[in-house]
Amino acid sequence: MQGAAWNLTLATVASVIGFWGWTVIAPLGTRYAQEMGLNPGQTGALVAMPVLVGAIGRVPVGVLTDRFGGRRILAVVLVATAPLVVLVALAGSLHSFPLMILFGFFLGVAGTVFTAGIPFSSAWYPAERRGFATGVFGMGMGGTALSAFLTPRLVQWIGYWPTHVLIAALLLATAALVLFGMRESPAWTPVRSGVFGKLVQAARLPVTWELCFLYAVVFGGFVSFSTYLPTYLRDIYSFDLTAAGTRTAGFALAAVIARPIGGIIADRIGPRTVVAVSLVGVAVLAFVVNLQPAPEIPTGLTFVAMAAALGLGTGGVFGWVGQQAPPGMVGAVTGVVSAAGGLGGYVPPLIMGATYNAAEHSYAIGLLLLVATALVALVLALVMGRTRRRAKGRAAPNAV
Repeated sequence: MQGAAWNLTLATVASVIGFWGWTVIAPLGTRYAQEMGLNPGQTGALVAMPVLVGAIGRVPVGVLTDRFGGRRILAVVLVATAPLVVLVALAGSLHSFPLMILFGFFLGVAGTVFTAGIPFSSAWYPAERRGFATGVFGMGMGGTALSAFLTPRLVQWIGYWPTHVLIAALLLATAALVLFGMRESPAWTPVRSGVFGKLVQAARLPVTWELCFLYAVVFGGFVSFSTYLPTYLRDIYSFDLTAAGTRTAGFALAAVIARPIGGIIADRIGPRTVVAVSLVGVAVLAFVVNLQPAPEIPTGLTFVAMAAALGLGTGGVFGWVGQQAPPGMVGAVTGVVSAAGGLGGYVPPLIMGATYNAAEHSYAIGLLLLVATALVALVLALVMGRTRRRAKGRAAPNAV
């Protein structure tokens, strides 16, 4: 479809900048912990807080995207995020943990950029190429790598306040680019039914809830590692802020590269296999992380492999969404599934902070819980794959 590549590219850029705004707290988490005297549990709550609204807000944003279009909603989300980035800087300057929690909560609106972009991108491509489209758009997760790598460095180079003002300006500039440079797919038509009705319809689809759990594991795993990894690397390997940020950026970049690969492979061999391989990798590698491999090369390879496994899984799951969601319901299903992914990223940092064994410098409990969860998700993916094949065999020839 003419214009598909251009619009997909701009949507991905918007996602990158939105993710940067969404994760602006995490790269400075160790700084905030030192300045505010936070314990591991409070630090976990701080870096996880933006994920909460980013998760909950994805449900209504998905429905609104079906009604008003991804272009408008993407612009609104980016504009709304800009002042919140500045308010986070204010809370940090005041060394106020309550204000940081409050503004971090609302900063979560940036996380809904993903839900607006998935149906927008999907509409530009036929069903058999939606794994590719959602995989490329999913590279917007690279904003997490950008945030981890650049945010602490910008604070060193130009200062704390100018860094946040610069990010806010980028958000506003990107919103203008979205509003004036993008257009909706000719295949997209607005859905006029009520919000509640759309959510009820999405909730009645068994595939919605199956994909919710799978996405909570793979995308939630990515988000939780991306937000908590600087703290983890400080506690386990004694890295400073910049060194931890650099390594976190490498982790996020590996997941970003793997995501479109997962979508493309899902288009060719089916999402079930992609997701299953991803979950096997997550379970094995989480156990290896628990063993605390020595820095630098063993640890680096382990985390890069973990990121790649999570990235493949996110691409595979949304390849499944593109294939299984009925026409006119992609936004609603995306909203619900994305919300589950966001919640999956909110809970683990809290668990990691609460279960950290300071005496032994160990996150064993949290990591072993991830192993168990990945194995449960693997069983679901295998059962779900067989169920979908049987259902497809009974469906009409033109069913999607």
